[in-house]
Amino acid sequence: MRLHRRPLLALPGLILGGAALSACASAQTPGPSTPGANGPGLREIARARGLSFGTSVRGQMLEDDPALAALVAREADVIVPEWEGKWDSLQPERGRFEFGSLRQVIRFAQAHNQRVRGHALLWHVAMPAWLEPALRAGAPQANTILEEHITAVLRETRDSIRDWDVLNEIISNPPGSDNPDPTDGDLRPTPWLAALGPGYPERALRIARQVDPTLRLTMNDYGIEADTPWAAAKRARLLRVVRGLLDRRSPLDAIGIQAHLQMREPFRAEPFIAFLRELHGMGLAILITELDVREPDVLAPSLAERDAAVAEYAGTFLSAAMAGGARSFLTWGLTDRDSWLVQEPAVARSDGQTHRGHPFDAELRPKALRARIAQLLAG
Repeated sequence: MRLHRRPLLALPGLILGGAALSACASAQTPGPSTPGANGPGLREIARARGLSFGTSVRGQMLEDDPALAALVAREADVIVPEWEGKWDSLQPERGRFEFGSLRQVIRFAQAHNQRVRGHALLWHVAMPAWLEPALRAGAPQANTILEEHITAVLRETRDSIRDWDVLNEIISNPPGSDNPDPTDGDLRPTPWLAALGPGYPERALRIARQVDPTLRLTMNDYGIEADTPWAAAKRARLLRVVRGLLDRRSPLDAIGIQAHLQMREPFRAEPFIAFLRELHGMGLAILITELDVREPDVLAPSLAERDAAVAEYAGTFLSAAMAGGARSFLTWGLTDRDSWLVQEPAVARSDGQTHRGHPFDAELRPKALRARIAQLLAG
């Protein structure tokens, strides 16, 4: 289920003061005694091969946790705000835009020579209370609201964010998948589809292109990685939507593969690589945008064995993604400490154990997954 990426730990409406901004901006690269500090960071390893590595962040956590801020500064070339770029944060009331929290993340990135990805201009989750009732007022008002939001946000971030998830999770979930949708259509039934009809993805992309002609426009989705019938069906649905958009000459530059991996699901490289190559052949960039790993129900006996299994599963996926043309790799958080895999009941383990699906553990120590990512990025 896609219940994650709501402001579980971020505080809506929070605007950090000058002291907080200074504290975040002054976070330095860890010294030799800092966990995970030995050798080059993943950002440096990736850059050496023309690749990029990054992670999601929450501005408040970067302020509250200097060690985490230092680790993010060291490891990530790209950061994406987990909550600060969503509607609930940016437009809590119609016409009242709040950019303070997003600016905090941007300032951190600027202080550490990082790029920022925007997430997300259109999503059916993390909507402020006023939005869904307003969309039900009819297509003219819904279209105006969409245009107002995209225009205001892209004008604000024109100089700081050059890649936005314009469309997030618009593809419907087939039968058999987690949280299947009650539809045979390719588009997920959402308030946006109800208000604007099946042309709303194209409309959002065209608005974004008009406001910022050189912005990379990305469509981001999940549940398309595994070697299962429902993942294959969702890949087919995504391809049909993408072909339709491109056939109508709709602007679209990249596809984001979220990669919230589940070890209980089989993964096979060949069909996934073929899928990515088909997208790449359409002229689209391929991004891995939200990588993390959920462990199986039955765990290995020791932490070392669990971490090795996570690294092996994720490494097989990442190798296939590289073979399919992916050049950018982001995790949804660097550490197990405050991951949505811990905070969100729908995905947290029921046995009291904590998923170990990130490159660093809760004490910010590097794990086997971090070593495997480094190995793959280094070639």
